[in-house]
Amino acid sequence: MSQSFGSLLDGTARRWPGKAAVEWDGGSLSWEALDRRAGGVARSLSRRGVKPGDRVAVCISNHWSFVAALWGGLKAGATVVPLNPRLTDEERARVLAHLGPRLVVDAVAADEADWPSVDTSSAPALILYTSGSTGQPKGAVLSHGALAFSSRSWAGPVMGLTAGDRVLGVLPFSHSYGLNGALLAALWGGATVVLVERFSPEGVLDAIARHRVTVFPGVATMFRRLLDSPALDRADLSSLRLALSGAAPCPWGLADEWRRRTGVRILRGFGMTELFRPISYLADDPTERPEAIGRPVPGVEVRAVDDSGRTVPPGEVGELWIKSPAAMDGYLGAPEETRAVLEGDWFKTGDLATVSADAFVRIVGRKRELILRGGYSVFPAEVEAALLSHPAVAEAAVVGVKHEELGEEIVAFATLRPGASARPEELIGHCKERLAAYKYPRRVVIVDQFPRSATGKVLKSRLVL
Repeated sequence: MSQSFGSLLDGTARRWPGKAAVEWDGGSLSWEALDRRAGGVARSLSRRGVKPGDRVAVCISNHWSFVAALWGGLKAGATVVPLNPRLTDEERARVLAHLGPRLVVDAVAADEADWPSVDTSSAPALILYTSGSTGQPKGAVLSHGALAFSSRSWAGPVMGLTAGDRVLGVLPFSHSYGLNGALLAALWGGATVVLVERFSPEGVLDAIARHRVTVFPGVATMFRRLLDSPALDRADLSSLRLALSGAAPCPWGLADEWRRRTGVRILRGFGMTELFRPISYLADDPTERPEAIGRPVPGVEVRAVDDSGRTVPPGEVGELWIKSPAAMDGYLGAPEETRAVLEGDWFKTGDLATVSADAFVRIVGRKRELILRGGYSVFPAEVEAALLSHPAVAEAAVVGVKHEELGEEIVAFATLRPGASARPEELIGHCKERLAAYKYPRRVVIVDQFPRSATGKVLKSRLVL
C-alpha cells in the first residue's frame, strides 16, 4: 500500500519545522505551526465522528485555514472535497446533495494538536467537482498515488522547485490547477506559499514584490490584465524566475508579450480536473513551439486517435488520449460517464489535437465544439487565433450557431484592449484576409467581458447573440 499524501506532508514538516510554509500580508505559519493546526482540525473532525474514508467538504477561500483543513482532513484519513466558496446557494446545495459528505467545513479555529496522518491510501484522497455536459455535478475521484505523482511532477520537472522558492497562491485552491500547481506541489517540495485571496493586478504585483515571489502560476486572463495595468511598468518583478499558465489556453502572442515586457517566461501547459497537467513545457528545457502546448511530462504517454481508436500518423488530427498515473479513478457514482472517458488506462480528453514526431501536442479544438459549415470542418481555435492577431483584440471566442442551409455558421465574440477600437466589419475583414473562405466568421460581436469560470475559462455556452 502506498503512503497517504497526508503522511508525505508530515514528512515535509519534520524536514523544515522552522521554515515558513504559508505566508500572507500580516502573517505567516511555519511548517511546525501549520502541522499543529492541521492536527487540531484532524482532532476536531475525529471528535465530530469523521472516520477514515468519510467525505469532508471544505469551502474556504485561499487562506491558511483552507490549508489546515485540507491537511487536517487527510491526517484524519478522510476524502477531502474542496468547494468553491463563490458557488451560489443553489449550486452548492446541488453538489452537496450529490456528494453526501459527513461534514462541511466552512471555517477553522486556530486549535493545535499533535496528530500524525492516518497512513492509509485505500480511500480516495480527493474528489474534485467539474460540471458535466448536462450541467449536473461530476466528482472526479482521485487517489493518494495520483496526488503524489502530480505533486512530484509539478515540483520537479515542471517548475523545478527548491525549498527556497516562494510560490504565489492566487489561483483558487478549490480548482485542480490552483490546488495542485499553486499549493500542493509547493508544499510537497518544501517551498513557501504566498497566499492571496482575490486577484487584482495591483494586489498581485504588490505581493510579488513584498514577498519576493519566485514562481507565479496564473491563467491567461490574469497575465492579460497585468499587461494592461499601468502598474506593471513600475512593478518590482526582480525576484520572479518563472510563470505558468493553465486552466484555459494561453495564446503564444500573450506569452511572448509577457516575456518581452517582464523578462519572465510563461510555461504553458494542459490539464483537466480529471487529469493533473500531463502535458507541459518544463523549467529546465528552453524549447518553445508557439503552436504547441508542450510535451508529455515524464511518466505520461499521449496519442491522437481516429474514431475507431487507432493512432493517427504524426501531425494528423485526432482525439487526444492520455495515459497518466495522475488520472482519476472515475466519476463519483457515475459508471456510465466514467466508461465514456476511460478506455483501459487511457483517458479520452474530447480534445482534437495533433502529436508531432517529437511528441509536441497542438490542440486544435474540442471535439464537440467542432463547427461543421457547409460540409467543411472549422476549428474555433484557428479562427480565434486570427482574431487575436488584430492589435485591438484582447480575447476572442468562436462558436457555431445553427444555419438552415449550411448546418452551422461561424460567429465570433471579442473583447478589445483598453483604449483600442475596432468595428465588427473591420475584424471580419481581418479574418477574411487570413483564413479560407469557409472559415472566417460572418458575424463578430464585440462585448465588454466574457462569462467565465472561477479560473477564468470562457464559458462559451453562455455567450448569447
